[in-house]
Amino acid sequence: MAFAPRSKGPTTQVKFGDQKVDVLKGGYYDRYRMNPNLEEVSRDPAIGLGIDFFRKIPKKLVDSRVGQVYAPNFYYRTRSVQLLFLAPLNSLKSKLPAPLEPIMALPGYGLVALTFYSYLVCDNDPYNEVSIAIIVRQPGKDSYSITQLLTSIWNQTFYGYVLALPVDTEIARVRGVYGYQLPKWLAKINLEMDAHNIKAEVTATDGTHDLALDVPLPALKTIPSESSIGTNNAINKIDDKWHQVAVQTNPLLAAQCIFPRNVILSQGEGPLSKLLGELGISIILRMDVLKDAQMVLNMPTPLKAFD
Repeated sequence: MAFAPRSKGPTTQVKFGDQKVDVLKGGYYDRYRMNPNLEEVSRDPAIGLGIDFFRKIPKKLVDSRVGQVYAPNFYYRTRSVQLLFLAPLNSLKSKLPAPLEPIMALPGYGLVALTFYSYLVCDNDPYNEVSIAIIVRQPGKDSYSITQLLTSIWNQTFYGYVLALPVDTEIARVRGVYGYQLPKWLAKINLEMDAHNIKAEVTATDGTHDLALDVPLPALKTIPSESSIGTNNAINKIDDKWHQVAVQTNPLLAAQCIFPRNVILSQGEGPLSKLLGELGISIILRMDVLKDAQMVLNMPTPLKAFD
């Protein structure tokens, strides 16, 4: 059976750059075109959280490679689970374009982050996403890897090179590919968190089993809004020039486990499983769970360090 992007109701067609895309009729993208009325958003019962975090970040109409768009992109309610693996440095180096370098966590080993996301309420309508990224050294910094790693942990600021970023809606794919030149494609993705378990699954468009995750939900901690904001910087080339994209995360209900137990990661024959095999992932160092969080996706900015 042919795969169709998920939809939770009637759709309408919109234009994004040169692309025509079906989006939810009456959804956030249809109503607001990335420039929402925050007073209306604050009354959306699906959010269930305050949105003061976003009121402090003004949207602007900016130029992009697909024309003028409103930015940054707001994710009002999200959840995610991330597994941080050790992987051989040689395997990571073979996947990185120069001059990017993997950060060394242990002699001979770097870090790979596998993350499942569910964006429950956001400017371009609900969707799910999976990311595989290599944690890299901060561009322009010559300090030792361990120094950079400890600084990143302390400042909650990391740099990564994204190798794979499948999504399950067409508007998310089109925005990522044409707006950011990220490695996005369509897949069937699911992430569920109940009172006891986390379950996630990715299936390729031809129905091939790719990845599945099953792990007990750890004890969660409530975090005051804006008290622990983290920033992930995705580094990639856009039109053959280096850029970085900053993603700010405001965690509200979260957990972190060092050397987590009872993690079942089932790999299949899909592209994500094959990629993880090529990277040589081994020990899971850390698991980060966000049951409730808010995110801001910024526009790409030129990376001067490589000039």
